[in-house]
Amino acid sequence: MSKRRSNRKVFEQLEVLDAAAKGKSIAKAPDGKVVFLAHAVPGDVVDVQTFKKRKAYYEGKAIAFHKLSDKRTDPVCEHFGTCGGCKWQNMAYEHQLYYKQKEVTNNLTRIGHIELPEVTPILGSKNQYFYRNKMEFSFSDSRWLTPEEINSGKDLKDKNALGFHIPGMWDKILDLNNCFLQADPSNAIRNKVKDFAVKNDLEFFNTRDQSGLLRTMMIRTSSTGDIMVLIQFFKEDKPKRELLLDFIAETFPEVTSLLYVINSKGNDTIYDQEVICYKGEDHIFEDMEGLRFKINAKSFYQTNSDQAYELYKIARDFADLTGEELVYDLYTGTGTIAQFVAKKAKKVIGVEAVPDAIEAAKENAQLNKIENVEFFVGDMKHVFNNRFIAMHGTPDIIITDPPRDGMHKDVVQQILNIAPKKVVYVSCNSATQARDLALMDADYKVVKTQAVDMFPQTFHVENVVLLEHR
Repeated sequence: MSKRRSNRKVFEQLEVLDAAAKGKSIAKAPDGKVVFLAHAVPGDVVDVQTFKKRKAYYEGKAIAFHKLSDKRTDPVCEHFGTCGGCKWQNMAYEHQLYYKQKEVTNNLTRIGHIELPEVTPILGSKNQYFYRNKMEFSFSDSRWLTPEEINSGKDLKDKNALGFHIPGMWDKILDLNNCFLQADPSNAIRNKVKDFAVKNDLEFFNTRDQSGLLRTMMIRTSSTGDIMVLIQFFKEDKPKRELLLDFIAETFPEVTSLLYVINSKGNDTIYDQEVICYKGEDHIFEDMEGLRFKINAKSFYQTNSDQAYELYKIARDFADLTGEELVYDLYTGTGTIAQFVAKKAKKVIGVEAVPDAIEAAKENAQLNKIENVEFFVGDMKHVFNNRFIAMHGTPDIIITDPPRDGMHKDVVQQILNIAPKKVVYVSCNSATQARDLALMDADYKVVKTQAVDMFPQTFHVENVVLLEHR
């Protein structure tokens, strides 16, 4: 049954049928169209208020629940539903894994039209909370107010926040009390920094006015026990800057790398900014199977260290190296996979577009005394050409781990031209992976596929595919 309300439709008692992409769920409207909605779990029976209509679907939100799914669980976080970080926290973990596996398989078969072997079950994460090694928080002098606060009639004096952006709102920050994504002392550092800043009248940033002092805070932790804290200031104010940094150093002596940035530009990215070391080292270390990786403030490193190890082991197992192979590692980042497989390869060539990442890769290879790796920087579709192959040799195996957009079509074509025996394709987006696999399907057969859950409580999932030349 449906009825209109304020020119928007309300569908009553719809059963939520499935999980969709990007954390949405799916129901069917009486007219047969798909309804995408948030904060509902497959098996719920709900009333839906639509807010967007398209030719083939509606978008809406659940406004009443008539039946709760047996796939549900109680969210542990008080911020669930407002914070956009853990959209599946209301779904029991075994069901999260089921829908992640289903999405990967559907994308490979429906988008890629790939004939799949028997699918290896998704590898779940041992830690379903407190698994992230990097978190970034924003300061704001005009925090997000909940509907309850707005309707309370109280004089809300504390408008400062240190937390996450509200989804879709670039200038609104949710003030966090306790976050379940990063292990201690992450919550303690964030909360004490906020309290100290408020008590000492350190101005929180105003995004609209581009004013204030405190802009962002990044916390990185590692399996070695190292902790990095970086404070981003909007302007230089030496007495206030030193006041806050000294407080962090004295209150949290376990912080091994205390850094800051002065950034007065329009956005808060630090990649074009000078990072200054205030105390300790300008880096931390991560350890993986005896390899040490030096990580600075700008370094990319997989944010779930334990699952990154599992992911890389799968990639190495799929490659099944004998020690005689020339391996190309495309989109190598800081060279983690390249170094991880190097001891089982004759030589590994890593290629990456970000100069800082390649410098880190070279430094880490030297640190780990790995001599059979070489790293090169440049845009993949331009660097990875016939001249490059002629200089460095034709690879026996290619490992590729591209960004969410997948591989450029020229890179795919070059792989087809080179025709290595095997391609190991690591992906954080199985939809673009499927698109690329479709382009390779005439020449390569998928012989293994393995999904890995790097991000419990979210809809994100990684997938590793082994391709062998037909």
